Amino acid sequence: MRVGFGVLGPVVAWDTDADGRAIALKGPRHRGVLARLIVARRRVVPVSRLVEDLWTAPPPGAVGAVRTFVAALRRALEPDRPPRAPARLLVTEGPGYALRADADAVDAWRFEQDVAAAATLPPDGALPRLEEALGRWRGPAYAEFADEGWARGERSRLAELRLHAVERQAEARLALGRAAEAVPDLEAHLAEHPWREGAWRALALALYRTGRQGDALAVLRRARTLLVEQLGLDPGPELRRLESDILAQAPHLAPATARGGGAAQVWADAAAAYDRTVASGARTRLESTVGLLRDLSMTGGGGLLTARRQRVAAVAAAEELGDPELTARVIGAYDVPAIWTRLDDPEQAATIVAAAERTLAALAAGPGAPDDGLPGVEPPDHGEPSCQETDQESANHEASGHEAPHHREPDHTAPDHKPTGHGTPGPGTSEPEAPRHKAPGHEASGHGAPHREEPGHMAPGHEPTGHGTPGPRASEPEASGHKAPGHETTGHEAPGRGATAYEAPGRVAPGHADTGHGAPRRGASGHGVGGREVTGRWASGREAVGRGSSAPGGDGRGAPGHSTFGRGTAGEAATRHDAIRARLLATVAVESRGGHSGRGRQAARQAEEIARRLDDPALLAFALNGVFMQSFDRAGLAPRRDATGAELIALSARHGLVAFEVLGHLIRLQARSALADFASADRHAAAAERLGERHERPLVRVFTEWYRALRLAATGRADEAEAAYRDAATRLDGAGMPGLERGLLPLALLCLRVGRGRPAPTDPDLDWGPYAPWARPLVLLARDHRAEAAAALRTVPEPPRDLLLEALWCLTGRAAVALGDRETMARARTALAPAAAELAGAGSGLLTLGPVSRHLADLGG
Repeated sequence: MRVGFGVLGPVVAWDTDADGRAIALKGPRHRGVLARLIVARRRVVPVSRLVEDLWTAPPPGAVGAVRTFVAALRRALEPDRPPRAPARLLVTEGPGYALRADADAVDAWRFEQDVAAAATLPPDGALPRLEEALGRWRGPAYAEFADEGWARGERSRLAELRLHAVERQAEARLALGRAAEAVPDLEAHLAEHPWREGAWRALALALYRTGRQGDALAVLRRARTLLVEQLGLDPGPELRRLESDILAQAPHLAPATARGGGAAQVWADAAAAYDRTVASGARTRLESTVGLLRDLSMTGGGGLLTARRQRVAAVAAAEELGDPELTARVIGAYDVPAIWTRLDDPEQAATIVAAAERTLAALAAGPGAPDDGLPGVEPPDHGEPSCQETDQESANHEASGHEAPHHREPDHTAPDHKPTGHGTPGPGTSEPEAPRHKAPGHEASGHGAPHREEPGHMAPGHEPTGHGTPGPRASEPEASGHKAPGHETTGHEAPGRGATAYEAPGRVAPGHADTGHGAPRRGASGHGVGGREVTGRWASGREAVGRGSSAPGGDGRGAPGHSTFGRGTAGEAATRHDAIRARLLATVAVESRGGHSGRGRQAARQAEEIARRLDDPALLAFALNGVFMQSFDRAGLAPRRDATGAELIALSARHGLVAFEVLGHLIRLQARSALADFASADRHAAAAERLGERHERPLVRVFTEWYRALRLAATGRADEAEAAYRDAATRLDGAGMPGLERGLLPLALLCLRVGRGRPAPTDPDLDWGPYAPWARPLVLLARDHRAEAAAALRTVPEPPRDLLLEALWCLTGRAAVALGDRETMARARTALAPAAAELAGAGSGLLTLGPVSRHLADLGG
């Protein structure tokens, strides 16, 4: 039985599974115990405090009476609980009792959640939330305990919040042009609370907008009389200004502009002019619409859902017009920063990716395009391996927990990190805000073939040098000393996999001398391993790369027949073409997140290379978002993401890219959490919140509230963390992110339990959402169904490559340890080894299962 509680009126309880059937709570002292525990908000209330609160002069045996009341309440609230089984709802803990009700089980708690959520929504979203919230009230809060000292503060707080909600509801109605609906509620509100000047103002404005100018002035004069005669106060400036504006019939009081003042008037006038002057079928409208959808998506809630739905329609409309460049602009204009790596709508994402790939193909087939097959898909050169390595190859290379010898990731060592022995930097003591990146290139100190690397994260403020590799600007000394990610071969690498045509141009650092160990130098012929000459075409640029170029793919300057950077119309067209392609590639990378295909990683590399070559800050920020989204091909990559976040912050702050600056701080919040550097993560959370508040980005708080719950969990404050998780989950309701919302709270609470060595929750009503396959074996073990748990474990898929990769592997590993499944233990150990220095799951910024090293020890690692 699921129980709901009501305190917005007389204290009651009901069975939510039986259409709200009332539950008998016996006498007033039983209800008093229940009410006192609800006021405590899931915290423990000692028996001694309950005695003091229930009786002015406690009688002998008062403690025993309290225990009797609790026992009766338990029978009423959990009638199906077996004898001697521990209570689930009204629990005994330490010296007292606590009511472990869910966050949405108490009407007062739900009321607060709705009012808080409404504050982040536009009027059309806020109004229904406020109406629902106010509809929960049945009378004064804790009605029968009005004289009790323990209830007084809570009653007063809820009453004030209700008054605030009534006034916000009136404002929403006014903003939506529903002034007449606001009048009766405001009049009733002011009859009980005549000193609230905000309500007087709203009532006068509502009357004015319904054509009752005389009544509006009369209301303001009545407010003046009450304030002067009974309180000796003059009306505040807002009321005085409104009276003057009504007398002058000020234009800004018109419904279209009331909420936003002058800004709203500009919006209304511009929108009207646009409608008059731009033809309904004009292509300009389509591009303008996408820009609007981009801004709308950052409001969260209904705005985000609408933007996502209309985005697909806009792309389809563009494709109907048969203009690939227009379609590319429509797709690429939706460069909304993405921080969560699980798709909200996989089907919709696949639709966008397919449209982007079709558009890339159409652009490649256009006049002057290179004849190299599908755009963005790099053909292998002379039998060299394709960039889409198989998962098995990756697993074989990384089985020891060290970097794969032939597919080494870039050395994106985040600031304040040092190698720990697994290729994973560990936390340090300081955190410079600017990234210390190594410049792309080969620094071969051993005898071996150059490795294939991911694209480097260049420090912001770099421009192309002679080989397409950004170099430091003379005017930006802060960039000096930054090294761009490159090749550092320190051992005698096994030969056989040379540089291929899909490596980014400029991966050879300019000015590197030939050491004689296979490291190319500036001006050297492009020879790979074993004398194999590297030729081919770099697919992310439009230039042809002939034999003898200085690096695989080259930068194309001087390549025959394709002058990308030439002055004049041809050069400008080529640059525009490349920028369009980079946005499409970045879109593919962002919308392919969480998958196992190499296409998303390849698209991210190509988009980044083009953006750096074109020296386009906004394009580079979007490309780095794609790089971030594709940085989950194995565990233990928090340092790499930290470097990406650092570059995004520096780049965005310098060029006024607020949305991507927020993204950079959230990425670093996640990465520093993974590395247990919570002091730094706190700073990034605060910075993201400041930007979110200043620039009206309500979704930022969703992530920072979850982070604070994670922080409590990681520092051993499990009880506080559970309450914080439940509160944070309420922010997801209506936030417009179903891919983040479903199953996340049960998963976080499961991780809390696992971290404390407790069994998984077994409530059959829990919605595990997409995390069900990884939770099921542990839930079955908690029910003592070992055979079923073993069968479920055998069907658990490999976790998606996203922010919860390490957490889901740890859950799989815990089940394998409990069941003695050595094969699965070995798989989990291999997958988790590179993350030995991290906190499992903390890289999500949402939840954690503690140090990965502890899980590795249990797995035999």
